[in-house]
Amino acid sequence: MLEELNGPDLALRLVAAIAAGGALGFDRGARGRAAGIRTTILVCLAAAAAMIEATFWIGLDGKSAGSFVQIDVMRFPLGVLSGIGFIGAGVIVRRGDLVQGVSTAATLWLATIIGLCLGGGQIGLGLVVTGLGVLVLRPLRVLEHRLRHDQRALLEIVGDANAVSEADVRAALADAHVQVKAISVLYAPKRCEFHCDVQWRARADAVATPALVQALAARPGVHEVRWRPSLSVLE
Repeated sequence: MLEELNGPDLALRLVAAIAAGGALGFDRGARGRAAGIRTTILVCLAAAAAMIEATFWIGLDGKSAGSFVQIDVMRFPLGVLSGIGFIGAGVIVRRGDLVQGVSTAATLWLATIIGLCLGGGQIGLGLVVTGLGVLVLRPLRVLEHRLRHDQRALLEIVGDANAVSEADVRAALADAHVQVKAISVLYAPKRCEFHCDVQWRARADAVATPALVQALAARPGVHEVRWRPSLSVLE
């Protein structure tokens, strides 16, 4: 049965899409992220408009007795999802161990789904998903930073061959509750260099590694200590 859309109904769907997109993008815009309030509003509004357009086309679905053309109206919103998938893939950037844009892509994908729900008339579902999305983007972000999780880094130590040994390095790391995943040692006349792939558990916002680096650098016979943490930014 063809759904009749009137002016107030259309206005409600579009206003709900604007409100939902604004709610998703408000926090990200305040923190200077890529997908801010304007971006999420535009994505949600565009998805809602596409679903409304598909609703209008439902009346043309099927084919007449003398026609060989059949319209699949659901390809329209599916095309919107495919398009936002390309946009989401474009915002994800990887530079070595640094990954950026994953949360941005997920937010745009969620805004698209919400827009399709609101454009299709599922106002309650769209608003519930919006509320859950805001909950994930705000309170859970704070909780995520407070959770302890695995962190990794590359530790390089240069010192005198007769003053620093592999056992000393392992013992120092064990005292700091840092696990050695892999270690390699380069020996030269009167000089040795350690390359350690290490792992430890800490909060995302904790800065506990400089104390370990300073303690190693203060050891007799150690000339240089380099600390290169592996970063993973999912925003």
